[in-house]
Amino acid sequence: MKKVKFLSAAVISASVLMASQAALAFQAGDTFVRGGYSKTDTGSGNGNVAGDSLNVQNESGFTFGAGYLFTDKVGIELNSSEKFDHRINTASAGDIGSVDRLPVNLLVNYYPLGGLDSRVQPYVGAGLNYTRFSGEPSNVDVRRSYGAIGQAGVDLAVTENVSLNSYVSYADVDSDIRVGGETVGKVDMEPVTVGGGVTFRF
Repeated sequence: MKKVKFLSAAVISASVLMASQAALAFQAGDTFVRGGYSKTDTGSGNGNVAGDSLNVQNESGFTFGAGYLFTDKVGIELNSSEKFDHRINTASAGDIGSVDRLPVNLLVNYYPLGGLDSRVQPYVGAGLNYTRFSGEPSNVDVRRSYGAIGQAGVDLAVTENVSLNSYVSYADVDSDIRVGGETVGKVDMEPVTVGGGVTFRF
């Protein structure tokens, strides 16, 4: 009798453990939302204005996004952030003001461990970046930009529905600078963004 009780308890414990592990797997039909904080490194040599080299300063801010898995391994993600307020300077004039940058990214993600019972779920993605600029100095218009973006990240499961997230992304941002409707320069940068936060999956 004792052996039967012991075996029953062992079977129940194993079943609960297996069910718990299975719940950690990323699966087709899963939806998620993310929120966190990131820092963007704009690098150097970010274009030119009136023949003078342009430099866009680094900035940090809050990020957010949502996604859906079509299969265990392939999904889509739409993410954005608050406006990044970048200081701008040129080689000869120094600080000339600031500009707000609002990125919106649509990516297709691939999860190599999707469908597997793993607390660690890495992913890579590629897609389209749309960048809108605003808050330019008076009479200056920095046009919107469309370009490619790539990312790599990982979700570390804390519970069945909550994971810690970290990622790095690279985007191609290329935009004309206009004054009075005439093009006087170009913003040309390839921001690398590193961020972290929390993913809620349901």
